[in-house]
Amino acid sequence: MRPKTLLALLLSVTLLATACGTGSGSSKDESGPVQLLVFGAPEELAAYRTLTEAYEKARPGTDVQLVEASDRKDLLARLATSVAGGAPPDLFLMNYRFYGQFAAKNVVEPLDERIAGSDAIDPADYYPVAMDAFTWGGKQLCLPQNVSSLAVYYNRTLFTKYGVPEPKAGWTWNDMVGTAIAMTRDSRGVVVKGTESEGAAARPAVHGLGIEPSIIRVAPFVWSAGGEIVDNPDKPTRLTLDTPVAREALKNLVDLRQAYGVVPTDEEVEAEDDESRFANGRLAMLMSSRRSTTTFRSITDFEWDVAPLPVYQKQVGVLHSDAYCMTRGGKRKDAAWRFLEFAISEEGQRIIAATGRTVPSHIGVSQSPAFLGPSQPPRSAKVFLDTIPTVRALPTVSTWPEIEDVTAGILENALYRGDKLDDVIRDLDQQTRPLFARGEHG
Repeated sequence: MRPKTLLALLLSVTLLATACGTGSGSSKDESGPVQLLVFGAPEELAAYRTLTEAYEKARPGTDVQLVEASDRKDLLARLATSVAGGAPPDLFLMNYRFYGQFAAKNVVEPLDERIAGSDAIDPADYYPVAMDAFTWGGKQLCLPQNVSSLAVYYNRTLFTKYGVPEPKAGWTWNDMVGTAIAMTRDSRGVVVKGTESEGAAARPAVHGLGIEPSIIRVAPFVWSAGGEIVDNPDKPTRLTLDTPVAREALKNLVDLRQAYGVVPTDEEVEAEDDESRFANGRLAMLMSSRRSTTTFRSITDFEWDVAPLPVYQKQVGVLHSDAYCMTRGGKRKDAAWRFLEFAISEEGQRIIAATGRTVPSHIGVSQSPAFLGPSQPPRSAKVFLDTIPTVRALPTVSTWPEIEDVTAGILENALYRGDKLDDVIRDLDQQTRPLFARGEHG
């Protein structure tokens, strides 16, 4: 179970302290570089460096400084403390699931007037589901750089080696489980069935599937089965994982470890995370978003590709989208906007798409060779585009990061320890209701 952190307390205290004093900032840009706060794996950060370097080269005299956080929690903490200290970055890149806590405290600068006056940005050029995810109080607070859903990355070389059919569109959850069982092999290449093994040779050397035990992994399967994860998607007050379809989705998640043993144990994940395990050839399939592509393009030992999520009743994806947001307290707003325009424009999105990091939010770029070109994997990149009409956003509520953190610990114990389903559902409900009650909505 993941340890509790003081991040939520830090954010609430620092944001509360600045809520009343956060204004529109200086109307006159101060000198110095535009600061962009980001986080990511080394390959992702390299993609943003490529973007900023292209901008500076195309527009001599400009200067964009990347402020690199070590991970998402570090980014959130840095943003909160810099806002409290009166020296926030000019721009920050953040997933829609996390920006609500800052939007609710008036930290983010609305962009509607700048968009209306821009010759480079036309909202009609972007996927609506991503644009809508960053509206708060009827205002466009941030502009999305990407629109992605979960996909199933798989090791084609291993599938060929063991003669197992590759995943394909329309496959079901049961198909995925059967495939994961067939791909869970010991060091001799023999299928390891169930959670019991006889001797070291029979322990899985390759696991069939990697999946994060989290609410964002459960949600698309509850939706696919016709259920909901909250009582009201617009103004949620509680989780609704006690319904028959939601219970089934939760049970099926837990069974991956407890009944079939196709996912690594907690100890194995602590020693080597799923993304690294896949890259090292010890994981046949991994459920992840587009962001893994940048890392996996460094793989030289085997061929890999992506497949859509399996379905229960209908295809449904869960939105993954990050956007550039401007802080109200930033001191270089005009300069920050000029970079943001470039980053979101067709030109900027072609640059970042070429790095593999994103499914472009710009519709034209997403359908162009800049994204779909076959020169680099995945060769089935169109899978990400095919799912866009089906993706749904998670609730936009200011306390959603805390809800994710609490539910992750409970779901981890369920998957790895096999906690009773009734206890899991009860704890999920009881521990998140106060967070929903405290939350503010867009």
